[in-house]
Amino acid sequence: MFVHPQFDPVAIHLGPFAVHWYGLMYLLAFVLFLWLGRLRISRLGRPKWDNKMMDDLLFYGIFGVVLGGRLGEILFYHPAYYAVHPLEVFAVWQGGMSFHGGFLGVLGAMAIFARQHKLSWLQLMDFVAPLVPLGLGVGRIGNFINAELWGRPTDVAWGMIFPNVDNVPRHPSQLYEFALEGLALFALLWLYSNRPRPMGAVSGLFLVGYGSARFFVEYTRNPDDGIFGLMSLGISMGQWLSMPMMAAGLGLMLWAQRKSATF
Repeated sequence: MFVHPQFDPVAIHLGPFAVHWYGLMYLLAFVLFLWLGRLRISRLGRPKWDNKMMDDLLFYGIFGVVLGGRLGEILFYHPAYYAVHPLEVFAVWQGGMSFHGGFLGVLGAMAIFARQHKLSWLQLMDFVAPLVPLGLGVGRIGNFINAELWGRPTDVAWGMIFPNVDNVPRHPSQLYEFALEGLALFALLWLYSNRPRPMGAVSGLFLVGYGSARFFVEYTRNPDDGIFGLMSLGISMGQWLSMPMMAAGLGLMLWAQRKSATF
């Protein structure tokens, strides 16, 4: 059994200003996205792509992640709380970002980017998908540092006590998500996308992979508080939101394979 070290959520104090670990994790995620994107461009050798386009893509991605992630957290998980505390909507440094909301935000931002640059939206998403998981992983490290999104009580040997919650050993579910949604999903997508694939196949694999990992980990993660907790069939909001992702991803992969077979 382990005890969470209760890190100071502030990484650096600069006079009246404070740099939070959670913000640094987002910064690292964006740096990884940019670095992997440039590496991917050099390997693919696409003449339409250059570093300037990658910088623009990152800007659109940040906008989609932050706006969509925050709105998703508010609307999916804590609408009543933020209705009473509206100013805390802007306190993103305290955590509180929904992946599923951020995902929808990125889809919209990429659609705008694709239209402005006369690109296929689905091909763009195939390019972007392998760049995302490592950023998701470092975001989970931010959750762990903040001692938030902790797991359910457990008796496994690696159970962890979160003193800010109680003295009950719990699953370190943030680290499970780091391993599955971050490292494992990155390795899977990066290797899969290194060979030519039908349009939509890489995006479909991302949806299936993330949805499956999140659905599984939710069984060890404490249900989100607010108005939901566990919902019908004993399934959490995160699992309900992941099921359409898995279904859409499987359908997209089947469509991509069948369309490819017709040429």
